[in-house]
Amino acid sequence: MISDEPILPWLEVVRAQVPGLELIDAHTHIGGNDPDGYACSSDELLAALERADARAVVFPMHEPGGYAAANDLVISEAAASQGRLTPFCRVDPKQEGGAEAERSLDAGAAGIKLHPRAEGFTLHHPGLEDVFALAHERERPVLVHAGRGIPALGRDALALCERYPGARLILAHAGLCDLAWIWRAAPDHPNLFFDTAWWSASDLLALFALVPPGQILFGSDAPYGTPAFAAAMGLRYALQAGLTAEQIRSVAGGQLERLLAGEEPLDVGAAPGTGSLARDPLLDRVHTFLVSALGQMFNGVEPAETLDLVRLACEVGKDAPQAPVCRSILSLLETRERYDASSDGRPSRFRPGLQFIVVAAGVSRTPDVPLPAAREVKPVPTPPGDGGRAPGSAPSPPPRRPPRASSARPRGG
Repeated sequence: MISDEPILPWLEVVRAQVPGLELIDAHTHIGGNDPDGYACSSDELLAALERADARAVVFPMHEPGGYAAANDLVISEAAASQGRLTPFCRVDPKQEGGAEAERSLDAGAAGIKLHPRAEGFTLHHPGLEDVFALAHERERPVLVHAGRGIPALGRDALALCERYPGARLILAHAGLCDLAWIWRAAPDHPNLFFDTAWWSASDLLALFALVPPGQILFGSDAPYGTPAFAAAMGLRYALQAGLTAEQIRSVAGGQLERLLAGEEPLDVGAAPGTGSLARDPLLDRVHTFLVSALGQMFNGVEPAETLDLVRLACEVGKDAPQAPVCRSILSLLETRERYDASSDGRPSRFRPGLQFIVVAAGVSRTPDVPLPAAREVKPVPTPPGDGGRAPGSAPSPPPRRPPRASSARPRGG
């Protein structure tokens, strides 16, 4: 689990904007056998939830050997969590299918998790008919991986929603693989939901702008993210998109609580549209460099030169309207530099401190949302020459920074 203590001030900003916020995370895992190198114990998950003052749905990570024992463990750990955890079972339709889902629901699971990527199936696999028939009969949620690494599954998802209206189908990771078009169909499929367990500002802003807020559920994807990190950023995007406090409380946990109780979902209004998402060209430059840095970090490359471009792009002047946002971004970059990489919690194939760059990128796209107190950030330098140059004269160029040490190999040319 990544260290998220430095992210807590950002969560407090959201809480201050939305009184009565109660967090229920729709998307967390425990397990220790996932081939991707991540692991999470129930104690680690509970500690992360406590930091965020949140509850959560939990299900097994990938278990190549099958899910019966893993489901029993999740149900047992949830029962011992004093209400902090609600268990979902995970099933592979090519092996266990509806029988394991029924056994687990009878044992205390409140919903079902499907992972087409890990188990290698599609949503029209015949083994899923019993799973969705069961979810329909018992009005249970079914959460489906809908992020990277799979073909589009949206048309099958809509067909399942129509055949099994009692099932509540949740597309994880903002329905990323189909978001380009499926938002148009969402209002006509009230049993279709999307969770926010994703990192990209552009994707999540699109989700909040285009999908009815009653069909969006907060999720973190822990241990790939943390509840505090995901709530701080996901709900920040909701504020930028123009959701009301009532709608954000629904996203944060209110709607999920109804689904877990087997109640009908509430309609909390239409999607706000894209009117509040105009992009500032100076902050857009900052965002572009930050996303470029993230691409390098995901591939194990230290983005020293790219982050220097971020710093230069943030030199907007101390009185510029973008200055508060740029101060926060520079502070996040400094926090990453001071960060203890040994506490990162991610596999070593990634560069440490990804979370701070993700937050910085998100802040650059949410300029209308309040920031942490000024003491949390550093001043933005004023470009040289702005103070006393003659009217109409060209500004002096900023001084060149000394090159940063880089681990990249030298290139020819």
